Amino acid sequence: MPPANEPARIHELRRLLEQANRAYYVDAAPFMPDTEFDRLLAELAELEARHPELADPTSPTQRVGGEPIKGFKQIRHAVAMLSIDNTYDESGVRDWAARVVRTLSGESRGPGGLFGAPAVTFVCDPKIDGVAISLRYEKGLLVHAVTRGDGTTGDDVTHAARVIQPIPLRLDGTTTPPPEVLEVRGEIYMTSAVFARINKDLEDAGDDTLANPRNATAGTLKNQDPKLIASRRLSFCAHGRGEVSGAPADFAPTHTVFLERLRALGLPTSRHAVRCDSVDAVIDAINRFDTIRRTLDHATDGMVVRVDEHALQQRMGTTSKSPRWIVAYKYPPDRTTTRLLDVLHQVGKTGKITPRAVMAPVHLAGTTVQHATLHNYGQIRQKDIRIGDSVYIEKAGDIIPYVVGIVPEQRPRGARVIAPPPECPVCNGPLEIEYAAGPESPESETSRRCVNPECPAQVREKLVWFAGRKQMDIDGLGEKTIDLILTQTDIPLRTFADIFHLHGHRDTLISLDRMGEKKVDNLLAGIEAAKSRGMARLLAGMGIRHVGDSTARLLARLFPSLDALLQAPLPMLMPRALNKEDARALGLPEEPGQRPETGLGKETAPAVFTYLHSPAAARTFKALREAGVEFASKDYAPRESRPVAGDNPFAGKTIVLTGTLDAFDRTQLSERLEALGAKVSGSVSKKTSLVIAGREAGSKLDKANELGIEVWDEARLLAALDADQPD
Repeated sequence: MPPANEPARIHELRRLLEQANRAYYVDAAPFMPDTEFDRLLAELAELEARHPELADPTSPTQRVGGEPIKGFKQIRHAVAMLSIDNTYDESGVRDWAARVVRTLSGESRGPGGLFGAPAVTFVCDPKIDGVAISLRYEKGLLVHAVTRGDGTTGDDVTHAARVIQPIPLRLDGTTTPPPEVLEVRGEIYMTSAVFARINKDLEDAGDDTLANPRNATAGTLKNQDPKLIASRRLSFCAHGRGEVSGAPADFAPTHTVFLERLRALGLPTSRHAVRCDSVDAVIDAINRFDTIRRTLDHATDGMVVRVDEHALQQRMGTTSKSPRWIVAYKYPPDRTTTRLLDVLHQVGKTGKITPRAVMAPVHLAGTTVQHATLHNYGQIRQKDIRIGDSVYIEKAGDIIPYVVGIVPEQRPRGARVIAPPPECPVCNGPLEIEYAAGPESPESETSRRCVNPECPAQVREKLVWFAGRKQMDIDGLGEKTIDLILTQTDIPLRTFADIFHLHGHRDTLISLDRMGEKKVDNLLAGIEAAKSRGMARLLAGMGIRHVGDSTARLLARLFPSLDALLQAPLPMLMPRALNKEDARALGLPEEPGQRPETGLGKETAPAVFTYLHSPAAARTFKALREAGVEFASKDYAPRESRPVAGDNPFAGKTIVLTGTLDAFDRTQLSERLEALGAKVSGSVSKKTSLVIAGREAGSKLDKANELGIEVWDEARLLAALDADQPD
């Protein structure tokens, strides 16, 4: 081609490829084979390389991905992405529709209303099981793609959106000029075919396969490499709106028209969305789609029903949790039956033994299921589940399979009672069994755990936990790497201290599958950095029963080092539970509310104290010290600087956080409250002093109200924290 004609060819190819993309993703009428599309794309890339002066960030060639980004920044939504209330049956849909009519009654809009209420139409739109996203277009160009996050602020994943083919980089204003600002809400998802292809590739490479399409989509979006994201071939479907400004008054008076406008602009929407003139029509649409959804190439778990007219949506408004003008009908989970063949007894990192069902393979909710959790041995007894039974299985959240119960009339002769292991199935060590109603009620058993801290099954799980992000944060030492070392080398990796001696095995590590020099050097650097994480992370990482993140931080505030903790008498681990005489003998304030919180009480402190002073713990601490791990606390607060009751409204309080808080990260808020002398707990009980409830607060708020516990909203929390700041 003569050089003079190349710019024209570039423009022609861009136009042709954009038309092909739209025909494929929006119109469902492809006119070009994939091979031809790829050939033209390669031709365009070659021509653009010869003409850098014609560079265009919206060119189809820009979707192949650039260099990996270095991190995610947070972007605040111009219009909050609120959650949607759910309903699970026809009566729930009818009740919601009746509330809509009642809310809007009294507003005269002409004939057709019921008892003076306006005539309300609805739109039913399939609920795709993907990841919610907000796309912001300014003057027709994509400027941001942001995840839902906490509903107010999300992660900027524009780098990912730019390489997802169905998302236009420039809106098509040929028939419908786009608004100055248009925020499109939608769902990014992975088709079943793509999911199957990726899993086959991973399996062929010897890597772990992905759990389900939704998790695979979420993980792909959070990947920082656009080239990998592009290779995953994610899909997108638009279904809602955020900010819309600079548009004609008649741009989209209804949701039905809004979807039409989006399609005209080149954005894909569901072909199964339908407008309904009555609640009966809504129910019909829900039932019809239930038969269709199983034939689609992507997962759907419900039908979103909304008031069609935007003016009526605005009149109805929102609650603190969700809009009043929209509801999501959730289809009941898929259930099927299969035969229980065996039960495995798995030992976790804390020694807890979990029964796992082995079943005849069966297809359920898009995947083949052969294993499912049986939760605990108490539930097995309650449901009288036996090996050989026909069992009902469902998927919790359409993800995790579990056994619902048995089909009694199909029990075969010789069905075997499931016998809980009398000792650890891995190390043959003794077990500790807990019952909700005592040993005389075996069906009330809630847990069964191995108490041998050196149990091999626990060691592997504890190593994974120890290296985790919230514990010692050793980058590169995940499950796969630990398993490679355990199964493919003779490197000793049986204790926490062994991790810090991996530097002496660099050459062996480099020789492992999928490792290499750079990856190993990064791993060793992460191990070196972990030595100085501090006492709180070290304790949290050891998997000590009753010592989680919160309790580890509280202990690290009370004791300047692990050595000081080991020298402390048992009562110092539970100062709130002491009587006045014992507190005085230890030099603590007589009033419990003025004593520091440790997170341990009369029942849990002795168990922790016993472990800390056990021979096994002594060996662990000695080995860690010799490996160079620091025992000093980074959180220690001298007694004179610790908050006491009366210093601020949080000191001495046991606080539970629930719901979504717009102004806070949950972990950072917990740390701030604990620094003010509070204990942050994960569950509501009679001992709870205060519940802080954000948006979407659920059962914890209900329990707080039932027990008469004080509840604060986020505004009151902010006011109290601001008042506590020094002038």
